[in-house]
Amino acid sequence: MIRCCIALILSLVLLTAHSATLLVLGDSISAGYGIDAGKGWVDLMQHQLGDEHRVINASISGDTTGGGLSRLDTLIDEHQPDFVLIELGGNDGLRGYPIPRMEQNLRAMIDLSRANDSQPILFGMQIPPNYGKRYSDQFANVFPKLAAQENVPLISFMFEDIATDQALIQADGIHPTETAQPLIVEHAMRLLLPLLNGEAPCDP
Repeated sequence: MIRCCIALILSLVLLTAHSATLLVLGDSISAGYGIDAGKGWVDLMQHQLGDEHRVINASISGDTTGGGLSRLDTLIDEHQPDFVLIELGGNDGLRGYPIPRMEQNLRAMIDLSRANDSQPILFGMQIPPNYGKRYSDQFANVFPKLAAQENVPLISFMFEDIATDQALIQADGIHPTETAQPLIVEHAMRLLLPLLNGEAPCDP
């Protein structure tokens, strides 16, 4: 009987050691704008990970890096995540916000995550050249530069294989369709799965 109890306790300890909580801090892309509830890439990721890992979707349509930063401390206190997935910046760029301010906010979210023993993961972003090519290029360069400087895992721009296929983009020309969501999950999981398994991440 005692041996059975010890074995059960050890199995629970091992399960806990390998389980993780992932906090997704994003905008409409992660909030599932324009698609049915439960069909977004974050929901599909939870389904793929199963019960072993917990995914908290704290994404808000229209959110910016400033909004995400203002919410992050409370979210970390509430959920104690092992990983913080930062999918923000797109609305900063679409509104023409100053790029240094966006970079400062992203860096602050990285620092805040680490200060609370959470591993930050950064999503790369690109925007149309509405404010000129120079602005859009500087915007896109922030994410790989920041990832390199802060030694943060980077999930490269999710729409590289989607943006050119009109069947995968909604009529607004910005948001991915329901059909595109599994492709986004596949792209993100190439980096996330090795991290969850304690391995070196693959290049996403």
